[in-house]
Order: sequence, then C-alpha cells, then structure tokens
Amino acid sequence: MRVFDLSIGQMLWSRRTVFMALVVAAPMALALLYRLLHASFGDPQVNGQAVRGATLFGMTIWLLYLRFIVPILGVFYGTALIADEVDDKTITYLFVRPVARRAVLLGKYLAYLASTACVVLPSVMVVYFLTTALEARVIAETFPALAKDLALLGAGLAVYGAVFAFVGTRLKHPLVFGLVFAFGWEQFALFIPGYVRRFTVMYYLQALVPHAMPQDSAVSVIQSVFREVPPALESVVWLAAIWVVFLFLAARTIERREYVLEQ
Repeated sequence: MRVFDLSIGQMLWSRRTVFMALVVAAPMALALLYRLLHASFGDPQVNGQAVRGATLFGMTIWLLYLRFIVPILGVFYGTALIADEVDDKTITYLFVRPVARRAVLLGKYLAYLASTACVVLPSVMVVYFLTTALEARVIAETFPALAKDLALLGAGLAVYGAVFAFVGTRLKHPLVFGLVFAFGWEQFALFIPGYVRRFTVMYYLQALVPHAMPQDSAVSVIQSVFREVPPALESVVWLAAIWVVFLFLAARTIERREYVLEQ
C-alpha cells in the first residue's frame, strides 16, 4: 500500500495521464456529436436503418474502448511499471527499502488499475448519458448492459496490465513488443481460422461483448465477422487464468532478476 500511495500520485500527474485523457476524449466527442445530430435531425440513418443511442453506445464500447483504448493503456502503463524505474535509474532506491520486490510490482500494478479506472470509467459514463436518453425507463432497460460493459472494461485493463507488466519485467524495450503484440499480432490472429486466435486476450474479451451489446441488425452485421467465439464461462475462466499466471510470472521475475543499470 505504501508503494501504491507513492505510485498513484506519480501516475495521475504524469504525461501518460494527459495522453490517456486525450485518448478517452475521442469517444466522448463522438457521443457529443451524436447528441447534437439527434437533437437536430433525430436518429442518424445507416443504409436506411436508424442508429439508436444504445446501439451506438454498444459499438463504441466494442470498437473504441475494448479494441483500442484498453489495449493501448495496458501497453503504455503495464510495460512502464518497472521499465520506467530502470530507465530513470531509480529502481535501486525501491529495492533497498525493507519492502519485498513483489510488493513493489503489485503496488504499482494496483496504482495502474486505479489511475486508468479513474479516467476510463467516468468517460464511459459520459458517453452513456450522451448517447442514451435521460429517461428513467431507458436507463432502467440499459443499466444491466452498462454494468456488464464496466465490468468488461475493468477485466480488460486488469488482464492486459498483467500481461504487459510481465513483458516490462523481462524485456529491455517492452513498449515496442507491447505495441506489436496488441496492434499487430492480436489484430492479425483474430482473422485466422483455427486455434491461433486462442493465443490472444482479445479473443476471450470480445466473446463477452455480444452479451453486453444491444441485439440490433446493424450490430449483428459487424459481429458476424467474429462469429466464432468461445462460451462466456470459458472466456471468463481463461481471462482469470491469464491474469493470475502473468501477474505471478511478473512478480516471480522481479524477485529473481538482477537489474544492472547502465552508466
């Protein structure tokens, strides 16, 4: 908790947080544009079909938050948990304190979850209220899906953070590897038939998305591209396993590795 208290302030007042705020501003700007268009012209039309606010919200969660924002935050923050301390030559000061090395990693990891949640989840709520009419009936109908979306985003941040925390403890240039993995390998593997896609985090995350998105014809067309998905329970189990295994490997690596600082 002491490492968490030290790290949370550094993360929230760092340049990465400015970058994160700019990233989450994109869906909020899109939602604001939708609200202005809806107020002036009603529901936008796509191929003759009206795009409702709930549909737009679900697609925003899927296409922007899960497939872009969550992975990129996991890469930029997860790989930096230990790598930044090594680059700044400050990791020695952490290791000479009477604190276990794994506690340093876990404290920084919890700070990463708290800082990203403090920025990402409020932006989701802003998008939700801009795209969904502020009526008690509509909110009552869509709130269960919103709760699933928030839980899904939290799970994505946790799992990606654990994976890239391990990468940050093992590799010398973890950011490059993280970007290649998240926006190269994962995007490519999802389109390959067979078992290759099972070696990605997104395969299990997107399997839970249709349960949190409205069943709409416009959404169904896009989802048909990713028709082969595992059952929801299997996805939850695999995501939990990936989270535990990589967080354990990251803690084990930092306990055993000798970090030699370059002069």
